[in-house]
Amino acid sequence: MSSMADPRILISNDDGINSAGILALRNALIEIGQVDVVAPITEMSAMGHAITISDPLKVTEVERGGSFFGYGIHGTPADCVKLAVNSDLVETPDLVISGINQGANLGVDIIYSGTVSAAYEGTILGIPSMAVSLASFKDKDFSTASRIARQVAGNILYKGLEEGTLLNVNVPPGKMEDLQGTRLTRQGNASYVDTYERRLDPRNRIYYWLSGQRRYDSEDLELDENAIRFGYVSITPLHYRLTNTDFLTQMDAWDLELGKNDA
Repeated sequence: MSSMADPRILISNDDGINSAGILALRNALIEIGQVDVVAPITEMSAMGHAITISDPLKVTEVERGGSFFGYGIHGTPADCVKLAVNSDLVETPDLVISGINQGANLGVDIIYSGTVSAAYEGTILGIPSMAVSLASFKDKDFSTASRIARQVAGNILYKGLEEGTLLNVNVPPGKMEDLQGTRLTRQGNASYVDTYERRLDPRNRIYYWLSGQRRYDSEDLELDENAIRFGYVSITPLHYRLTNTDFLTQMDAWDLELGKNDA
């Protein structure tokens, strides 16, 4: 790894290497370190933490604005980080940042998010990591989210993160001066009412189109989804270990002597 005076930052995403969000993120981060871009060659939204094990990972050098921008990988967001860290494609990073995603990654959406999974992969590999999302599918101005990402990245590089922990950062749309502030939040529990609209294609074959509406159970500003709803930047520390340790104690009372003779 490089010195903290000139840190090496790896960025990836799930919207693809040609997205506007990753360009804005890269341009913001070159002010604080050396930046390498390794991202999916095409959009990989809602890919979760899938990795490629049955096919080779093809690498394409990508130019933007007439100069080398980064490496496009024919794989998932997690593939990109895993490959970048474990190969000679780029130097070992001091920090992994995934984003800037178009659309929020909050509550249960984190489970499906390719953006967050790229950051999870960095954390699993022992590298401080964060995910950054702009909480809008319509607003294309990533300037505020870029400034927030740079500020949080600087704090991580200077102060570090607890082992196994990543930061999930969501930024409301709008200008910096429009923000209500920053909230340190927990992962929310708002659910979706999913609907599958039944349709017919031109050959009368049935297909379904997923849509849904988020349902909020509270207005607690300590939850990520509510902080965003009310105009705050949401920063949530996440951990990839999923064991429910509290419930282990309750399970001690279960009868789980399965497969043993009663005698």
